[in-house]
Amino acid sequence: MDRNYETKLQKTYDLSGSRQVTRNSVLRNTYWLLALSMIPTVLGAAIGVMFGVPMPRGFMGAILFLGVAFGFIWAIEKNKDSGVGVALLLGFTFFMGLMLTPLLTRTLGFSNGGTLIMLAFGGTGAVFAVLASIATVSKRDFSAVGKWAMAGLVVIILASLANIFFQIPALTLTISVLAIGIFSAFLLYDVQRIANGGETNYISATLSVYLNVYNIFTSLLQILGFVGGSRE
Repeated sequence: MDRNYETKLQKTYDLSGSRQVTRNSVLRNTYWLLALSMIPTVLGAAIGVMFGVPMPRGFMGAILFLGVAFGFIWAIEKNKDSGVGVALLLGFTFFMGLMLTPLLTRTLGFSNGGTLIMLAFGGTGAVFAVLASIATVSKRDFSAVGKWAMAGLVVIILASLANIFFQIPALTLTISVLAIGIFSAFLLYDVQRIANGGETNYISATLSVYLNVYNIFTSLLQILGFVGGSRE
C-alpha cells in the first residue's frame, strides 16, 4: 500500500477519533451541568413557595419575565467560553425556579398537590430519558423537526400572551399539550445536534436542553393540575 495513502488514512482516522471524543465530552459535560442546574431551580422554587415571593402577573408581568429571561440568555451566550457563563446559567436557573412559584403554589393547594408535582417530575424525567436516548442512538436526521418546532413555538407564545386577557381554561390546556409536543421535538433536535457535533459548547448546549426540560415539566404539571387536581 502506498505510504502517502497510509498516512492520509491514519490522519483521517485520528481526526475522526478526535471529533468523537469532543462530541462525547460535550454531551457528558452538558448532562453534568444540566443536573447541577436543577439545584438552584429547586432552591428558587422552594424559596418562592415558602416565603410567598410575589410574582408579576398579567401582560406586563409576562413582558418583564421575557425581558429578564432573554437578558440572562444573551449574557450566558456572551460568556459561554468562561466560568462566568456557568455562573450566569446557574443564576438563570434560580430565577426560573422562582418563576415556578405561582404554579407550584396553585398545585399545592390541591389535596394531592405533592403527588401531582412528583408525577410531573417523574414524567419529565421519563420523557427526557427516552428522547435523549433516541436522539443519541437513532440514525434518523431530526434537523427538520427543529424547523416546525420553532414555528409551533411562535404560535404558543402568541396564544399564551392572548390568553392572559381571555383566561380561557380550555385554551390553557391546549397550549400545555402543544408545548409538551413542541419542546419534546426541540429536545430531540438539540440532543442530536450535540451528539453529532453541531454544538461544541456545553454551556450553550445545557441552556437549550434545560429550557426544553423546564417547559415540558411546567406544561405537564399544568395538565395534571387541570385534570387530576383534587380539593377534597
